[in-house]
Amino acid sequence: MLHEVSFKSFNQRDEVQGWIYVPAAEPKGIVQLIHGFGEHSRRYLHMIAAFTEAGYIVSADDHVGHGKTALTNNTWGNWGDKGCHTMMEDEHTLHDLTVEKYPDIPYFLYGHSMGSFIVRDYIAKYGEGLAGAVICGTSGIWPGLDEAIAIAQKDIDEGNGDASDPAIANAAMGWMFARCTEGVKLGNEWICNDPYVQRDHAEDPFDAFTKPTSNRAWLYFLEMLKCITGEEWAKKVPADLPIYNIAGDQDPVGQFGTGVYQTANWLIDTGHQVTTKLYTGYRHEIHNYKDIKADVENGIIQFFDETLEMK
Repeated sequence: MLHEVSFKSFNQRDEVQGWIYVPAAEPKGIVQLIHGFGEHSRRYLHMIAAFTEAGYIVSADDHVGHGKTALTNNTWGNWGDKGCHTMMEDEHTLHDLTVEKYPDIPYFLYGHSMGSFIVRDYIAKYGEGLAGAVICGTSGIWPGLDEAIAIAQKDIDEGNGDASDPAIANAAMGWMFARCTEGVKLGNEWICNDPYVQRDHAEDPFDAFTKPTSNRAWLYFLEMLKCITGEEWAKKVPADLPIYNIAGDQDPVGQFGTGVYQTANWLIDTGHQVTTKLYTGYRHEIHNYKDIKADVENGIIQFFDETLEMK
C-alpha cells in the first residue's frame, strides 16, 4: 500500500511531497528515509523495497528545493528563508504525520549524505522518540567549511541570496574529486565509480544536482554542518539511542573514513552506543553499487531487527 502525502514546510512557503510505503504484512517498525543533497527519495526504491519486504513501513519525502517538492513549488535549489533547520523540522513533521497514521510502532531514521546530517540534527532535538538511527555517508569536520560560509554570507549581505555563486560550491565541494583518477566529466564521479550510476544520477529529471543552488541554501547547508560538529552536538543526542554508522572508505564526504570515525568518536566519547562499518574500496553511494547494495541493505535491516530484539 502507498500513501501520497503533502504538508506545509517549516519555511512556510512550500508544500513538501512525501510517500508512505506499507508492506502487505503486519509492520514491525517504521523507517523514515531521508535523502541527500541534490537528489530525491525515489532514488532509493531498491532500498525501500528491501525494507518493506523485511516488514518495515517506509516514510520518505523530497526536501524543499529538491525532487517533486521543487517541481510542485517551482523552487529548485531554493530552501526558503527560515534557516538551517528547515529540512530537519520538515522531517519531524513527516514523522508526526506517519505516527498519526501508524501509532505505537518502533520508529527508525535512515539518512544518506546530507540526509545523515539531517538525521544528526534531528536526533539532537527529537531523538527521544526514536528506536534507532542509521547515518550513511556522513562527515566529520568538513574541509573548507569556514571559507565557504564566508563566501555565501558575503553574497547574501550584498543582496544576492537567491543567486547562485559557483565559488561557494567550489570551496565547499571542489576537494571531493581528489581520488577520482578516471577524470571529471559529469561532476558527480565522487558518488560512485560505476559510470551507469553516474549517468543515471546526472540525467535524472527529478535531481536538483544539475540545477543551481541558491547562495542562501548553500549557507543553510553549511550552517547545518556547523550544528552537528563536535562533542557539543553529540552531548545533545540521547545516550541510549542505538546508532549504525556506515560508509565507503573511499567516500570523500567521510574524508575517506577518517571523518566517519571522527563522528563515531564524538558519540562514543559522550557515552553513546555506535556501530561503525566501512566498505573497503567504495565511494559515497554504497547503496548503489550492484555488488554490495544487497549487503548494505541487509546490514541495515539486521541493525533494525537486533535493536527491536533488545527492547
